[in-house]
Amino acid sequence: MELSERQERIIEIVKEQGPITGENIADQLGLTRATLRPDLAILTMAGYLDARPRVGYFFTGKTGTELLTEKLKKFKVGEFQSVPIVVDENVSAYDAVINMFLEDVGTIFVTDENAKLTGILSRKDLLRASIGNQDLSAVPVHIIMTRMPNIAYCSAEDLLLDAAQILIERQIDGLPVVEEKEDGLEVIGRLTKTNIAKALVELGRDEHL
Repeated sequence: MELSERQERIIEIVKEQGPITGENIADQLGLTRATLRPDLAILTMAGYLDARPRVGYFFTGKTGTELLTEKLKKFKVGEFQSVPIVVDENVSAYDAVINMFLEDVGTIFVTDENAKLTGILSRKDLLRASIGNQDLSAVPVHIIMTRMPNIAYCSAEDLLLDAAQILIERQIDGLPVVEEKEDGLEVIGRLTKTNIAKALVELGRDEHL
């Protein structure tokens, strides 16, 4: 977050004299309290300042980098997940290829007749199947997919950083976001490297206060 010259001056005043009321800050800058209110709100929401009723504003002591790191550590998977692309486990590998192409995704999630997660189908799985000169229209995806328990997944309440760590360690493109049910895992979303990049862009542009 890039601060304006006035916001930098406000921080300096609070550092030196805090806790200090908004009225006193406004007086020192030769401004009205109403004029200063948006700047104080921004600095408080961003975490540079904190405020206490009948006490005033005080400096939190945190740098811009520390504040960005704190925000990133609070991001949840559910805030950034995408709509999942799901196919039934009896769909042919050929249809899965078409689906993957049309949806422009690198991973498809496979479910059983109860719509519960049973496997993941990646580009590598489909490529491996096609190399064997098989008729992909005659091969159901459950034959070539990666099965449980070799599937990594996450929940909407997991921290985004933890999910990103799984993507890095497993060297995979995406994770199914699931809810645990009595009869299995229900797929409610997907988290990809693109979602992680979106979070970083929003953080850098300060669009996720």
